[in-house]
This record gives sequence, structure tokens and C-alpha cells, in this order.
Amino acid sequence: MTITTTSLTRAAGLAAVAAGLLFIAVQINHPPLDLAIVTTTEWAIREGMKLALSVLALIGITGMYLSQVRRNGVLGLVGYLILGAGFLIMFASQVVGVAVLPALAQSAPGYVSDLLAVMGGGAAVGDVGAMSSLNLLGGLTYMAGGLVFGIALFRARVLARWASILLAVATPLAAAIPLLPMVNQRLFAVPTGLALIALGSSLWRRERNQSVVAPAPAASLKPAGVRGPVAPPIGPPRPGGCPSPWWPSAWCRPSPARCGSASCSAARR
Repeated sequence: MTITTTSLTRAAGLAAVAAGLLFIAVQINHPPLDLAIVTTTEWAIREGMKLALSVLALIGITGMYLSQVRRNGVLGLVGYLILGAGFLIMFASQVVGVAVLPALAQSAPGYVSDLLAVMGGGAAVGDVGAMSSLNLLGGLTYMAGGLVFGIALFRARVLARWASILLAVATPLAAAIPLLPMVNQRLFAVPTGLALIALGSSLWRRERNQSVVAPAPAASLKPAGVRGPVAPPIGPPRPGGCPSPWWPSAWCRPSPARCGSASCSAARR
């Protein structure tokens, strides 16, 4: 199997689609973040899904950026780096959630409860160290990166423009979660998931359409100084050293053993 840039880009598109589907699926019937759920199997499954979606989303946006580097320009680079940092911080936070919190649930329940409150957008009663700053930085990079990267994709005019607008609008909407306590905060992730699905699908279709375009036929080679079309050699070499009747005799260099005809003698002279 040959790995090409086209196959890698198509794989990045599929990764973005999978990330969007996981982004939406993990929100369905999501339980409240409290101490009781940390040690359950459901918690491990949901945190594992969040780990997977953060990695897949990072792969997806990397393919979106690299497939149109020149069109994205500096704005696209800035947006990609910021949004990529947001998904990396999301990945780090989920690692803490799936590996650290269950281990501390019995020995340090107060710390775990405070950390869950911070991860849910609330305030901690005690000290959670750098996790509070990390969570804030992750939210800011996710919102700002989605906005800038979505605008860059819209301006590039390569992928679905409506999906680019949706990404640019949906990610900053997370800032409204504290202002709308009556609205389920899980709903704010659905538009972002839809944007990733649409952009990934658009990227996959674009690369697929380009890969099925037939290559242009190679130009016929001809010696320097010869004008006009030259017929390619047809069949095995003919007597006299010329591969076809239309081959110019001046190009033939027959061997001495075959030289017996008048044309051959003239060619040798």
C-alpha cells in the first residue's frame, strides 16, 4: 500500500467526521459531574470518548490546514495553532479525568469535587493548583481558535463555507454557558460537532474528486531541432536500422553487417 498526500488528507477528513460524531454522542444523557460518577464504568467510557475526539479533531484540523496552506495564509496558521492548542489541552484534561480522578476519589474527595466543579465551568472551594488555569486556557484557546480558524477556512473558499461559518460561530458560543444556566450546556457542543462533520466530509470529497481525475497524456519526445510531430517507433527494428518506414533516414545508424543497400551506403556516408 502506497501512502500519498491524497490518502493522508482523506484520512484526516474521516478523522474530523469521527471527531464530530463523538463530540455529539458523548453529550447524550451526560450525567452531572459529581464525585459519585468518577469511579463508574460510564465515566471511563465517556472520558475515553473525549480522549479519542480530541486526538481525531487535532488530526482533522491539521489536514484541513495543510490541504490549503497558501489559501489559508497567516490567519489560517494562527487559527490552526490556537485551536490545535485547545484540543491538546482538552486531551490533557481528559487524561487527568480518566487516570487521576478515579484514583483520588477515595483518598481526596474534596479535591476531586473541586476539580469537577472547575471542569464544569464552576468555582472551586479549595485549591486545585494549576488545573484551574489550565482549564481556563483550554476554554480560551478552543473559542478563539475556532473563531479564527473558521474565518480562515471561509476566506480560503476550498471547503464547505457554511460549515466554516458554523465553526466560527459555534465555538465562541461556549462563553455563553455561564450566562444561560437554564440551557443545558451540553447543547453548545452540538453545532461544533456538526461543523467538524461537514468540514471533514467536504475535505474527503474534495480529495476523492481530485484523485479520480485522469492524468494528462505525456507529450511525445522528439530530437532537438526537429519540428512537427514525430511518430513513435512501431514494432521491432527493420532492416537498415530504422524502426519504421516513417523514421527519417538521417537518424538511422545501421551496423556494418547489414549495410548493403544504396540507402544504407548513403546513410553511412
